Amino acid sequence: MREFLGLFLDFLSIEKGLSKNTLLAYERDLRRYLGFMSKRGLVSLNEVNRKEIMDYLLKERDRGLNPSSVARELVAIRMFHRFLADEGRIREDVTDALEAPKLWKHLPECLSIQEMESLLDAPDLREPQGVRDQACLELMYATGLRASELTGLKIGLLNFELGTVRVIGKGEKERIVPMGSSARKSVKRYLDQVRPQWVKQRPEDALFVSRLGRKLSRVSVWAILKKYAGDAGIRKKVYPHILRHSFATHLLENGADLRVVQELLGHSDISTTQIYTHIEKSRLKKIHHQFHPRP
Repeated sequence: MREFLGLFLDFLSIEKGLSKNTLLAYERDLRRYLGFMSKRGLVSLNEVNRKEIMDYLLKERDRGLNPSSVARELVAIRMFHRFLADEGRIREDVTDALEAPKLWKHLPECLSIQEMESLLDAPDLREPQGVRDQACLELMYATGLRASELTGLKIGLLNFELGTVRVIGKGEKERIVPMGSSARKSVKRYLDQVRPQWVKQRPEDALFVSRLGRKLSRVSVWAILKKYAGDAGIRKKVYPHILRHSFATHLLENGADLRVVQELLGHSDISTTQIYTHIEKSRLKKIHHQFHPRP
């Protein structure tokens, strides 16, 4: 079974062009899955049935894994079995039509517009670090960038004249996203006032850098968010992806087309973006209840 895992990871890397971080996530999830099956005495994936897979997912839920992580593991398992069936390595794909129970599904949490404004206003612009941090936060919220996309952003990918940024996303897929005037202003301030002082003679093409002139890490992005969420008095758990969720949710709440949001987020499948329509529908219900003469 572990030999099959190697073949699958090669397929994801070479044929699908997935990033190193994504490959590591798939490998970690599938090693745990295969370990579970081995402990049950199964020596071949041909012996695995739907019940075995559901037992594994339930075990993952019971050990405290959140619904999105369980759903992610199911995606990995489905892709693994489908690949092996297509390659003739196993007799059938037992994951076909296997769905996660509805109780595992949840809406992505996001910040309210007021919370976002408090977060964006939290950095102290009298300090160089505050200027950089506000530029990071503004750009993430304005474009829906993932943390890895933000830290991988190079100066040459910004077009201030058009007000856009060219993003290299998962699988090296490119998309063009508008920055918006607030983000453009913040990033320009950082580029004019702060970055030249930190980079000096060091050759670094990453847009966001540390005080030492090195490319900003994803861990630093987490730390920036945690600090300013605390300063802004936000009680929710704030992490880089919540800005991406907030970006998508606020666009839809203000009338954006789902296909446009899909393009901005870089989702290859509209079904990935459709989770946000539940949030939009909840808002419609609230408005209906508030304004309809017979709620």
